[in-house]
Amino acid sequence: MQTVEIKPFNIIGISIRTTNEDGQASKEIAELWGKFMSENILTKIPNKVNNDIYSLYTDYESDHTSHYTAILGCKVEYLKDIPNGMVGKSINGGAYTKTTAKGDLMQGLIVNHWSKIFEMQLDRVYDTDFEVFGEKAQNTSDAEVDFYVGIK
Repeated sequence: MQTVEIKPFNIIGISIRTTNEDGQASKEIAELWGKFMSENILTKIPNKVNNDIYSLYTDYESDHTSHYTAILGCKVEYLKDIPNGMVGKSINGGAYTKTTAKGDLMQGLIVNHWSKIFEMQLDRVYDTDFEVFGEKAQNTSDAEVDFYVGIK
């Protein structure tokens, strides 16, 4: 675990409004990933900085126990050209705790790591948190994913 400073950035992708109650987010975010992959959303995002996929959590009602917006997309240069059916979001940046999870994406790697994050004594801001699925996440059975949690 390390503290890093994230510069402001923009993201374009697809989104849902969800909650962690009763496992709803796990199910709905998995469905969002299904749509992202089956509709080849990655190729439809304009002005990408690179092909890293961001799984972003933002617009929290209060904290991780209430409703929030999940966005799957890519970092982009600007938000001028947002395709129909997609959303654009500017991220303020700031101080983040960075952790990394390694393992099989199909065996609950992401959900299990968030369970660990929820138990950490972090002074969270509940503005925007995210994961980055870069080159090291391409092998789903031996993936490495970076998690960024906004802190005060």
